[in-house]
Amino acid sequence: MSQRSHSILSTIASAGLALSTATAGMAESGGGGISIELNQTEEQEGGMCRLTFLAQSRLDANVEQLVIETVLFNRDGQVHALTLFDFEDLPSGKPRVRQFDLSGLACADLQQVLFNGVETCTVAGATDQECGVSLTVETRTEVEVAG
Repeated sequence: MSQRSHSILSTIASAGLALSTATAGMAESGGGGISIELNQTEEQEGGMCRLTFLAQSRLDANVEQLVIETVLFNRDGQVHALTLFDFEDLPSGKPRVRQFDLSGLACADLQQVLFNGVETCTVAGATDQECGVSLTVETRTEVEVAG
């Protein structure tokens, strides 16, 4: 093999390693933003529904406070409540579980949770617009989630 061919192969191998490392980093970080998954709904005594969420910040810095305006829809598609869910702090890259109890609404009557907008997102002591722009939502339940 000529020295030129060896140099070209070495350059291609280096570029491939760099691309592989960058892709792995993006997959690990999820490409930035905040992800929220409705993980479980659980009926509580007194006709209350407990929602359990798995939330994670994929931002470069820790989220010190995240509050989201949330709309809850019943099975008839009517607004049951407009409320604020305080997800508290979200350390970067570490999942956190948060629970919210909904009074006056059985889990069987909850059709959809809509994350209407980010009310508060504090990162490094300042308001950060990235939380609302790159919010991704999903569900593992029968309840629809939108955002």
